[in-house]
Amino acid sequence: MDTKALDTFVGALWDDEIVPQLTEYIRIPNKSPMFDADWAKHGYMDQAVALLEKWARTQPIPGLQLEVVRLPGRTPLIFIEIPGQGEDTVLLYGHLDKQPEMTGWAAHLGPWQPVLEGDRLYGRGGADDGYAMFGALAAIRALHEQGVPYARCVVMIEACEESGSYDLPYYVDHLAARIGKPSLIVCLDSGCGNYDQLWLTTSLRGLTGGNLVVKVLEEGVHSGDASGIVASSFRILRRILSRLEDESSGRIVPQELYVDVPEARLAQARRTAQVLGNAVYDKFPFVAGMQPVLADTTELVLNRTWRPALSVTGIGGMPALDSAGNVLRPYTAVKLSLRVPPTLNAKAGGEFVKRLLEADPPYGAQVSFELEKAGSGWDSPALAPWLEHSVEQASRTYFGMPVAYNGEGGSIPFMGMLGEKYPGAQFLITGVLGPHSNAHGPNEFLHIPTGKRVSLCVAQVVADHFVASGKGLTRGVAASAAHTVKGEDGCCG
Repeated sequence: MDTKALDTFVGALWDDEIVPQLTEYIRIPNKSPMFDADWAKHGYMDQAVALLEKWARTQPIPGLQLEVVRLPGRTPLIFIEIPGQGEDTVLLYGHLDKQPEMTGWAAHLGPWQPVLEGDRLYGRGGADDGYAMFGALAAIRALHEQGVPYARCVVMIEACEESGSYDLPYYVDHLAARIGKPSLIVCLDSGCGNYDQLWLTTSLRGLTGGNLVVKVLEEGVHSGDASGIVASSFRILRRILSRLEDESSGRIVPQELYVDVPEARLAQARRTAQVLGNAVYDKFPFVAGMQPVLADTTELVLNRTWRPALSVTGIGGMPALDSAGNVLRPYTAVKLSLRVPPTLNAKAGGEFVKRLLEADPPYGAQVSFELEKAGSGWDSPALAPWLEHSVEQASRTYFGMPVAYNGEGGSIPFMGMLGEKYPGAQFLITGVLGPHSNAHGPNEFLHIPTGKRVSLCVAQVVADHFVASGKGLTRGVAASAAHTVKGEDGCCG
């Protein structure tokens, strides 16, 4: 394979076609169903699907077949089949639904307003994860242009990932015969510790959460009359949350929500901390004087990848500051997002949290916790020697640096599902979400050079997979020795 020619071809394809397509994609406010209950009526998801579908159908890849699959009452899924050589299958995955707008965008930027500044394409969804289908097909087309053989490829682009991929299992079952049994699974929806090398994701935390509501009155009353007699719903909520999170340290209190971190992942965390140094935390836009929760960067890596952590992502029952009168409010509600360790059962963890928060309500207040989501995490199997060699060479060739490994604090529900369904498969989980790219937040951007290099690395791995499959080396590496699981069938075993 002529790597220089491959680099030139992929770079031109990105500049001439992919960046313009992503620019138009960013304009579409196709929020995930959790954030747009009327998504089908609004039609934005269909617009995004149509944009991706139209471009994919123009790609001169022999035998490419595309279908937009629509199961009743579910978000659509783009399903692409590309014939290859040999008996193996490569599955490439991404998603096209987006997070909501979020506040705080710079004055000249916006979630649905694409802005190209240097190497950065700003706007919601370009990096998370609109580029995935473009990057995957660019890799396959680049191999075809050079006459480099590859296995049969299946590309699946879902529209429900940001809502927990609750539609995806139905599509996987519906399409099982057409998917086959992939021996290599490529996911382009992850992050990178820097933009200097290829990063492989080795684990993903799970996610559970929902809405916690504390109600004390049927209606608001004068605070001067009721305070000191009626307990504040905010104070009760704060007290209940302390059962889950230590407000001084941020540490999750119940041991039931922890797992034993595998030794291999502990060693990996130390290496990642050495590679990144202060970049573990200084990629975040801290206000002046703000510090991370710990000084030890290894501990910060572990906090982000293998330990539970709570975020309050929304609040209800509180008026805006400029309309807040002297009223003891009837209720306070918060939306909780609890990240859980990769090998903890998220459903059981969520049920445990519900029991914890609802038990023995102070003063007899009405306390309810409505679970909205539960997606277990994922811990990767050990890399087969061929794949370990391939990613190392790809990173050195296209980034000029050795490959790096890291766990991710976010969730990709599809990975846990595929890990169970195809235990013998190898996984290449990577992405373009690096420092300051700020997925889910304001000023999200796609770092275009990294998108190009990731496409090149995928092409290299897919080519190497074909060679390895011919030697019978692509299957049979199942669970890693790193899979020391605590609580896989429950919250805490």
